[in-house]
Amino acid sequence: MQKENPLYKNQGIHVITALFTVEDGKFKVLLIKRGNEPFKNKWILVGGACYNNETVEEAMKREMYEKTGLKDVKTTFFRIYSEPNRSPVMRMLAVVYIGVIDCKKVKILKKTTKTKDADWFLIDRVPPLGYDHSEILVDAIEFLKEKIFDSQILKALFPETFTLPDICNAYKSILDKDIDRRNFRKKLLSNKIIEPTGTFETVEGKKPAKLYRFCKDIVAP
Repeated sequence: MQKENPLYKNQGIHVITALFTVEDGKFKVLLIKRGNEPFKNKWILVGGACYNNETVEEAMKREMYEKTGLKDVKTTFFRIYSEPNRSPVMRMLAVVYIGVIDCKKVKILKKTTKTKDADWFLIDRVPPLGYDHSEILVDAIEFLKEKIFDSQILKALFPETFTLPDICNAYKSILDKDIDRRNFRKKLLSNKIIEPTGTFETVEGKKPAKLYRFCKDIVAP
């Protein structure tokens, strides 16, 4: 590497997290509204620029905390986007992560020194995003659909125990298609994704519902 070569100059790294949740059976993504140029007032995925004294993982966690107040969120590395002109300021690689959380267990900062707002958006109600984040979001959703039956990541959506309708509605929302509940239950059990707890949820006026939990280790079918 020749430091004086101008082709090495003016490059940076964006760290981005596509953060998803399922609320009341609806698949949503967390977006923040930019307060500065470029793309001022545009909604984007959670993220920002990596400092030159931190790893991308450290930068991702810092940006998530600074822009949303969230910390200790389990994330999975997804992909790198390297289109030279994806940022109008300078060459910026994008290192993208995916995370899934229960939005009812956290409180999101609505405004920071660099953002004007933050909110959960239904997947089919997402506005045009700044940078190439619309493309990243589409890719991240497809990745999540492909990994839905063999990934630990979705455990974060649920409490320790849940009913079959609870998990069925979540998967139905993410996959964006109808699910045969009987076959769905059989697939989850046979692939050792969930297991019965031996207990029931009782709601007044309704038949007791069997409770399930995720298996300790989910193995890809």
